[in-house]
Amino acid sequence: MLLAFFGLFGFMRGSGETPASVVAKTPSAPVDTMLQTPAADVVPAPQAAPDPVLTPVADPAPVPVAEVLPEVDGPLNREQVRQLLDVRMFANLTEKNLILPVADGILQVETSLDPDLQNFLLAGLDRKNSRHVGIVAMDPVSGRVLALAGFDRTDAACNPCLQSGFPAASIFKIVTAATAVDLLGYSADSPMHFNGGKHTLYKGQLTERVDRNTTTVPFAEAFADSINPVFGKLGELRLGRPLLERAAATFGFNQPLDFDVSLPPSRFQVSGDPYHWAEIASGFNRQTTISPLHGAALVAAILNEGRMPSQTVVERIADEEGEVIYQAGLVPGRQIMTPRAAGELARMMEATIVTGTARKAFRGHETDAVLANLSLGGKTGSISNTTRDVRYDWFVGYAKERQGNRQLVVSVMVGHEDFIGTRAGEYARRAISHYFSAPAMVLGGPGAPVDGI
Repeated sequence: MLLAFFGLFGFMRGSGETPASVVAKTPSAPVDTMLQTPAADVVPAPQAAPDPVLTPVADPAPVPVAEVLPEVDGPLNREQVRQLLDVRMFANLTEKNLILPVADGILQVETSLDPDLQNFLLAGLDRKNSRHVGIVAMDPVSGRVLALAGFDRTDAACNPCLQSGFPAASIFKIVTAATAVDLLGYSADSPMHFNGGKHTLYKGQLTERVDRNTTTVPFAEAFADSINPVFGKLGELRLGRPLLERAAATFGFNQPLDFDVSLPPSRFQVSGDPYHWAEIASGFNRQTTISPLHGAALVAAILNEGRMPSQTVVERIADEEGEVIYQAGLVPGRQIMTPRAAGELARMMEATIVTGTARKAFRGHETDAVLANLSLGGKTGSISNTTRDVRYDWFVGYAKERQGNRQLVVSVMVGHEDFIGTRAGEYARRAISHYFSAPAMVLGGPGAPVDGI
């Protein structure tokens, strides 16, 4: 019944319309069918051919289906909010507030989005060369989502920021590295050995062999340069299937995110093949998937001494008379790595910006009027889809003031098509530069932006 809100999505994504134009339409199919049955599997019932002897009879007019809107009575808790909201309501909002029809009127939903940042990012999306773009900006302490800027060429009502079907690629190296620090005692300075190329993953590279052809680098450099055989050896020779499964569960795979809207979980699956452990640990596979929102939450843990915050996009909900029936509170989140691991990961991510795979995107940051005042960290990833007509490009990272309290986490996924347009790292740089160019918000009343966010 809650999918009855689909009719107002155009209002939510557009600008300049009035609440009077909002019309909620009831889905044409039962809710259970829409949620559980893939469109490709829906086979219409066969229709008998008309008997040529009989006079054709006009089909009866369809019976109107009554519009079903949810009834809301009294204060709401977070689980009730999840039942009210649908992911497609957040497809490229340009305003901070939503109007939500209910059985006895409307609800006014105030989001946590920063309209200035959101609209800046939406205006800069490369729609010509991209099949998908998802940009999430988040306050790492509170988990408040400040931007959900997305584009999906295949479905205009879809926001890739909240979709979990994109291959995680080398973003999963964050999970592997943190697990190696916490469970195996590694640090950013630990010497790591590999033979052959940095970005290949042959079985012959996954051995303990150390000879005159072996390259030895600190763990931070292996992370910054995204050296696949180093992480493949960690997966196959050190962690193995049980610890990889444990790590994926700890970092939130195969389970719903603690978010205001129900989302499909990021996916992780590992076989009994040791080479597959290497592929998983290095991100050299297409089966491990993640959403940009989840990517932002993982990075937030690095700034929170290992605690991944609950994510929120709803500040408060009021009824038609303005009475607040839901107010977001600070949800503690959960510990996914130790403070020591978070510190070591921060060192690795900072090396990625300075000397690693993100150095081009952030070239000149040391002398940039805005970026020079920030500590920056990141992780990149890239992989093609199975048909090789989309190249997924990732950047997840953070920025925090060297002298001040403001921090920002950014997670960007771009699905490039025939030509490489704007890359994920460039979007991230734009988001960080724009956000920290604006003056800090000041503390206000209940539900106002937190000081320094």
